[in-house]
Amino acid sequence: MNARRAQLLWFWLFAGPAVLGFACFSLWPMLYSLWLSFCRYEVVAPPAFIGLRNYSYLLKSDPAFWPSIKVTLFFTAVQMPLSILGALGVALLLNQPVRGRGFWRSVYFLPSILPQAASAAVFVYIFQADGGLLNRVLGLVGIAGPAWNTSPTWALPVLVIVSLWSFGYPMVIFLSGLQSVPRELYEAAHIDGAGAWARFRHVTLPLISPVLFFNIVMGIIGALKVFDLAYAYGAAQGLEPGGPARATLFYGLNLYQQAFTYFHMGLASAMAWLLFAVIMAITWLNFRLGRRWVHYGD
Repeated sequence: MNARRAQLLWFWLFAGPAVLGFACFSLWPMLYSLWLSFCRYEVVAPPAFIGLRNYSYLLKSDPAFWPSIKVTLFFTAVQMPLSILGALGVALLLNQPVRGRGFWRSVYFLPSILPQAASAAVFVYIFQADGGLLNRVLGLVGIAGPAWNTSPTWALPVLVIVSLWSFGYPMVIFLSGLQSVPRELYEAAHIDGAGAWARFRHVTLPLISPVLFFNIVMGIIGALKVFDLAYAYGAAQGLEPGGPARATLFYGLNLYQQAFTYFHMGLASAMAWLLFAVIMAITWLNFRLGRRWVHYGD
């Protein structure tokens, strides 16, 4: 009995501060934001309970809600597959026994730890309409480049391209999965006459499917929550958030404006919980579909 009490004492001694910190800085703010989502709260006055009016306004009347969803879904549908394919392709190359492999791994991972503001400033210069690096290169071959940054047609594709710059984290995760594949399986497949594509399809892909599934889920969640890239890219060229013409008004950016530009905290809380519900639903669907093709081994 004394040993049991000692174990409980040590557990709460070390886990107690963590549990308390989670309750104070994560759980309570989440529950309070859920309450605010049912209130009209604009900071200067106490919250006033209004039921589901915030959710009804967002779904039926808010002029920026559905456009921001459209922008975010387009970004997710294009950026996530390209990012996963790029990370997997680079991981396959860096998994080969080449000279300077550690150096090249560091080079490809480095953009992921750079601040978004710094990356945005660099790419704003590259995609400038007048004097930008890309248009200057296109001009050398007689092509007049468009106004990439300020064109409602090109602004969102440009952000997709910019976001592909940093795929270091999924690349590292893919590398860890590739290094766990037994070399004996490749040798056996090679002896059986399997080519490079057949070995990748029948050996590599099934054995790294849990890693691939994890990167897909995290990639979808990250794309749905994108905010700092769009904000920094617009600020670096002096545009209004979400410009031009709401072409880059992501859901997270729209939520930020509702909360900290217009001080509609209740409305922003409702948007946050709608996003949370969508992410949970998509993650659940991914897990259901993933059971059919993810190979977890013995």
